[in-house]
Amino acid sequence: MKQSNSRPTNDADDGPRIDWPAVLASHDRWLRTVVYARVGEPQAVDEVMQEVSMAAVRQQAPINDVEKVTPWLYRLAVTHSLLYRRKQGRGRKLIDRYVQHVQPSEYDRADDPLEWLLAKERKEQIRKAMKRIPRRDAEILLLKYTEDWSYRQLAEHLGISESAVEARLHRARQRFRTELTSLAVIEVQP
Repeated sequence: MKQSNSRPTNDADDGPRIDWPAVLASHDRWLRTVVYARVGEPQAVDEVMQEVSMAAVRQQAPINDVEKVTPWLYRLAVTHSLLYRRKQGRGRKLIDRYVQHVQPSEYDRADDPLEWLLAKERKEQIRKAMKRIPRRDAEILLLKYTEDWSYRQLAEHLGISESAVEARLHRARQRFRTELTSLAVIEVQP
C-alpha cells in the first residue's frame, strides 16, 4: 500500500476548523474602522477589506486557535492598510488634491446658512485635527467612540493589555485635544 504525501483534510490532529466567512462577517465593522483610521479614505475601505478577507482565507500558516483570530485579524488589517497606502504613492496625492477642489456642496436650503457654515467649518477643523495626530491614535479613538467599546473589548481586538489600551487612549486624547486647541476648535481651560 502506497503512502500519500498530502495531509488528510479531516484529521483530528488539525484541531477545529475556522469558518472564515462567518468570522470575517462577525468582525467586519470594527475591522473597517481600523482600516478607515489607517488609510483615511472611505472609498478605500472596501478594497483593503477585500484584501484582508482574501489573505485570511488563503493564509499560508493556518490559525486553528480561535483565541488568536481576533488579534491576528487586527494585524492583518493594519498590514493591508499600510500596503494600500504604499501602493497609492504619488497617484493618491494627485487624487486627493483633485477631490479637495471638486467636492459637491453640502448646503441644504432648509438649514440656516450661518449654522451650516459654522458646522461645516467645525467638521473640517475636527478632520484636520484627526489627520494631524498619529494614525494609531486616530484608530484607537475611532474604535473607542464609534464602536463604543470598553477597554477590555479594545484589548481583545487589538491583542494588547487593558493597561496598554488605557495608556494609548490617554495619549491619543491628549494629542487630539492639543490639536483641537491649536485649531481653535476648543478653548483652553485654565
